[in-house]
Amino acid sequence: MHPPSSQMPNDAPVIRTIAMPADTNPSGDIFGGWLMSQMDLAAGNVAARRARGRAATVAVEAITFLSPVSVGDEVSLFATLLTVGRTSMRIEVEAWRRARESEDTRKVTEAIFTFVAIDSNGQARPVPVQP
Repeated sequence: MHPPSSQMPNDAPVIRTIAMPADTNPSGDIFGGWLMSQMDLAAGNVAARRARGRAATVAVEAITFLSPVSVGDEVSLFATLLTVGRTSMRIEVEAWRRARESEDTRKVTEAIFTFVAIDSNGQARPVPVQP
């Protein structure tokens, strides 16, 4: 994983969304599970494009929450394909927040997701060779 940075990646985010009141835990903070699901969606999008079909999450490495997300914050998710194996792909995802009425951005978390390409029966299949 990359060292902590105070500047968002220059690439376009895979997903950009707004944290809403329905995404909070009982204390009123954005629920970590909601953020992790957004990260899984971002990684899944990259995996499906590279696999040219279905792919399933099989592992998530070391997710650590660095900064809270508040209701109304814009959350941007950046995903980078790190490695491709015969059936699997490792994808790094960074989540960044921007306060609704500010240009201040902060990294919220990052993790590496491992996906496996699967066929219509849910069985592992080879990731197509990139042309």
